[in-house]
Amino acid sequence: MVDLSTTYLGLQLKNPLVASASPLSKKIDSVRRLEDAGISAVVMYSLFEEQITHESLELDHFLNQGTYSNPEAQTHFPDMESYNIGPEKYLELIQKIKQAVSIPVIGSLNGISAGGWVDYAHKIQEAGADALELNMYDIPTDEMITAAELEKGYIELVKEVHAKIHIPLAVKLSPFFTSLPNLAKRLVDAGASSLVLFNRFIQPDLDIETLDVIPNLMLSTSDELRLPLRWVAILYGHVQADLALTGGVHTSKDALKAIMAGANVAMTASELIAHGPDCTGPILAGMQTWMEQYEYESIQQMRGSMSQKAVADPAAFERANYMKALKSYDNKLA
Repeated sequence: MVDLSTTYLGLQLKNPLVASASPLSKKIDSVRRLEDAGISAVVMYSLFEEQITHESLELDHFLNQGTYSNPEAQTHFPDMESYNIGPEKYLELIQKIKQAVSIPVIGSLNGISAGGWVDYAHKIQEAGADALELNMYDIPTDEMITAAELEKGYIELVKEVHAKIHIPLAVKLSPFFTSLPNLAKRLVDAGASSLVLFNRFIQPDLDIETLDVIPNLMLSTSDELRLPLRWVAILYGHVQADLALTGGVHTSKDALKAIMAGANVAMTASELIAHGPDCTGPILAGMQTWMEQYEYESIQQMRGSMSQKAVADPAAFERANYMKALKSYDNKLA
């Protein structure tokens, strides 16, 4: 019998399929359905820095500091009175979900700057969360802020959050860094037990008739797996932390690729939103069937088997891969 169990953030999970942050975690019944369908852990939707500072009447103070933001963009923050639910309700929801399910529940904080709002890391821990994911979702627009300053701010934030809690801390990153391996190592040194690759930015559209910027959400596809897959494969064995792949996990093959690249877990949200929690069963069944066919006994045996360290051609994950991809079209265009 194939052993699908894995470990992530010090937690023993029955399988590597984790529900990443999404609206499905806003309702207790939805999380129950995820557990019943086979999901091994759930990441709560994010509590935003702006929500917390707004509730404490400090929003203007943080925005006017302008540390990582363009002052011209301040009027574009969402109305925090109506966005999601308030911080205290968020903590109550974690408590209720923890009482309703037996799978691990991972809290999520979304922020980019140090400050009093970070105290909520401890409050999320006290509410019963088994771990915390720090979701650093930021689009820097100030031309005066250097990459070094931006990264230093992130490191300090991770240190501050880590100092507030004793539960494991995961850091969810974007792929847009000049030297991701260096930043990854520094984040782990600062207290991150896991790196989640990658944050999937919501890209706004433009309505050219009404001249509005439209922040609509497009669900991912399996094609988006390649970016996080590449970086998980590169970082595996080079950072002393767990790795979670998120973005593009829709099928059993997607999840298998994530594990073989080196991820402890494969996180999915778009597939669950599009087809409901019951899609979990076929994904897990497909993983088990494939592993039996190719004589893998466990997730542990499989993990990292196609990482950069393990494959016959490590350069395939680097610039040489670009040249090979272009060359593959030569005969087709001849």
